[in-house]
Formats: sequence, C-alpha cells, structure tokens
Amino acid sequence: MPFTVAVAGKGGTGKTTFAALLIRRLIDKKTGSILALDADPNSNLNEALGLAVPQTIADFIEETKANKPLPAGMTKNMFIEYKMQSAIASSERVDLLSMGTPEGSGCYCYPNDLVRQHLTNLSAGYDYLVMDNEAGLEHLSRRIAVDVDIMFVISDASARGIRSAARVREIMDDVKTNAKRVFLVITKVAGDLAPLGEEIQKTGLSLIGTIPLDPLVAQYDLEGKPLFDLPADSPAVKATEAILDKIPEFK
Repeated sequence: MPFTVAVAGKGGTGKTTFAALLIRRLIDKKTGSILALDADPNSNLNEALGLAVPQTIADFIEETKANKPLPAGMTKNMFIEYKMQSAIASSERVDLLSMGTPEGSGCYCYPNDLVRQHLTNLSAGYDYLVMDNEAGLEHLSRRIAVDVDIMFVISDASARGIRSAARVREIMDDVKTNAKRVFLVITKVAGDLAPLGEEIQKTGLSLIGTIPLDPLVAQYDLEGKPLFDLPADSPAVKATEAILDKIPEFK
C-alpha cells in the first residue's frame, strides 16, 4: 500500500498550495511514484500542478446512473475500472485523479463501492498517495481512503481559521479516520502568532510549522501559473520545505 498523506482545511487557507508543494518535494527527492487525488469539489489541484483533467470520477459515476447502455461486453464493474484509468491526468512527475463535484439525487452506494475498490487497487501501484481534501472530509468519511499515514490540517492565521481547523479534527474523530500522525500548519502568517496561542492549544493539534504570506502565490494564481513552478526562494516554498524537513519520510 502507498504511504498516504492527506491535506485538509477550509477553502482559502492554502491547503491546495501546500499539497502541490508537498508533491513537488516528493518529486525533487525522487522518493517514488505519486498518485495525487483531488477530493475537493472545488477542484483546482490540477491547476496548481499544471495538469489538465480529462474527466472527474463524479462525471463517470453519473454515467453509471444514466439509462445509457454500457459498451458491449462490459459490466458496470469493468466500466468503472476502465473510466478510472482513462480519467488519470498523467505526467512524468505525478498522476492525478479528481473526484469532482458532489453527487446528485439517487443512491450512489454501489458505484461508490466500486470506486473505493478500484481506487484501492490503483493506488497500490504507487509509492505515495497525496489527497487534497474538502473541509468536511466527505470522501474520507465514505472510506474512499481507509488509512492515512500523515494528515496535515491547514489553517490561515486567524482565530476563525484556527477554530475551523479544530472542527476538522472533530470531524476526523467522528468519521473514525485512522490517521497515524496529525499536524497543524498555519499559513498566510504576517505577524506574531502569540495572540492565537490559546486558540491553537484548544485544537489539540500539534503545530509543526507556519508559512508566511507570500505575494508570489497570489501573483501566480492571478496569472494562471502552476503553483508547482514557484521559484525555490519563494517564502511559501522555503517554509514548506522547512516543515517537511521535520518529517523523516520527506527527507
């Protein structure tokens, strides 16, 4: 099974930036093959990585709910396996799957079970699985990914953001996410964090590091440039590297 890393936090905290830079670190260190899973309905990990997504998992699950006939000789199981393979955005550096937007009406239990089965089989062929999650951890709660080796909970440098990070931890406990190590990362830091000390302590999360407010991140986003390509001296890149230096698996 792959070494599984999950990144979670509410929108706008910089979790996708962190996920992209974490993937960049794995590639730079040549640690092994990587499958990235964008499990946020507001999917933009592909943009951060500079990849085009051919189709999302939600798209072809919808196809299984339609009354259209499957290709001749294909069972629904075979169809989902085929579509999952064709939905991979591949590159020499990383492969990416996007979960897509939330599901519509009706029962999706059976196709979700098939996705879970095939995602498990597919990810087994990689050394690393990196997941960019929605704040509600919906896909984790459905056991799309069973075990997580490291979970990074991302918050911006605000009391509201820290409280949201605490709620992510509560959700993890509620859905019984099996995360072996959980760390808090605070982003967009522009001053002293001392006033947030009490809020940080209340989360029960271990603060592993901070990432300063980096104008280059906003500039790249505005210009449509992949955050993966931020220069090495970018404050966000340097701070992410310093955080990952503290974890043996990323050295």
